[in-house]
Amino acid sequence: MKVWRWVLLLAIVVTITAFGWHWVAEDPGQVLIRIRGWRVQSTLVTAIVLLLVFWGVISLGWRLLRWPFGAVTRRQRAVSRKRFHDGLLALAEGRHGEAERDLGRAARHAPQRAPALLAAARAAHARGDIKRAMEALDQATQSAPQAARVVRARILREDGRAEEALALLAPEADAGRLPPGGWLELAESALQRGDVDRARGALDPLRKSGALDAEAYAALQLRVVRAALQRAPSVDALHALWADLSRAQRRQPELIAAYAEQVSRFGRPLPAMDEIESALRRNWSPALVAAYGQLQGQDIEGRLRRAEGWLDAHPGDATLLTAVGRMCVRIQLWGKARQYLSQALSLEPSAEAWETLGETYAGQGNPLLAQQCYRNALRMTRGEATEALPGEHAVREVALTVDPELRNAHGVPQLPGERDA
Repeated sequence: MKVWRWVLLLAIVVTITAFGWHWVAEDPGQVLIRIRGWRVQSTLVTAIVLLLVFWGVISLGWRLLRWPFGAVTRRQRAVSRKRFHDGLLALAEGRHGEAERDLGRAARHAPQRAPALLAAARAAHARGDIKRAMEALDQATQSAPQAARVVRARILREDGRAEEALALLAPEADAGRLPPGGWLELAESALQRGDVDRARGALDPLRKSGALDAEAYAALQLRVVRAALQRAPSVDALHALWADLSRAQRRQPELIAAYAEQVSRFGRPLPAMDEIESALRRNWSPALVAAYGQLQGQDIEGRLRRAEGWLDAHPGDATLLTAVGRMCVRIQLWGKARQYLSQALSLEPSAEAWETLGETYAGQGNPLLAQQCYRNALRMTRGEATEALPGEHAVREVALTVDPELRNAHGVPQLPGERDA
């Protein structure tokens, strides 16, 4: 098809040229120029050709005159691009001093000035030179004010100055003029500052911008909504916020746990218990089990019985054992608490289990063992090795023997032959 199109185009050009030449041949026109005794006479076609030749000669001469100056400019442009390239590589490799130097030199070339200064600011901040970073951003503001504002806000937030970052971004956010990176920095700074309303307001523009993929946006949204639930000022505001969430959000364990913990703090444990128990019937979640064990309220005995019933289906769940042990501590069932917590530590040691076991020994009037348990909890948070309890209190001697593999995914007991099958 392409060959036929070219043949057709060539035929059209030839036809137009033939008719045009015939039209000009009938009357080629006449051009007469007379000045100060000089007289030049020619046909119109010849005059047009001479003008085109004259224009070509002038253009060629002008290019030849500019070539030496253009060579210098081209060299400066090439050197600037090389420095920009080297500066970005140095920044990525962590050679921040070299990166700042190369990027600063690359910024002398106007087309690369803004991106080079923004990258130089990041390099200076990575080196810990905040003053140089801000100076580079001040210069970049002249060429790229929005980008410079976003980078400045990110640097302020990373330095723990979220309030200043919010003050920088708020006017543009209120006017709806922030770029996608600005909305993201606004959400992160607001979360760091504790301004959940401002963080929630940044979610919709960020979603519409498409700057984050679905997974990253869902993770940010989860953090924002969880913070909003945890900072609800009243029980009515908490219930209103919970009701506004989508059905899928109300099924997320992290949000259920945040809602349950907050509503329990307001002295309303029953809605929290209902949400957690309903969620656990749908899907088993260690995070919800931990939240269930930490709920406030008076109905500890009833919750303890339900949690002990869950042990039949999840005998090897260390989080559940720790939660049950915590509830036993709250109603001063020291022996049962020690048994559950020792079993949890034998399965999966955790700082929370050690801390709760310390409360158990403190309640039994054994401050030495309590202090050792607290020290072990502190060591676990630091990633250090724990010390075994002495004598009969050693975890391995009081731990119960369980075989979680003898039950299927639904908690139904299985024989060894059934398991192998």
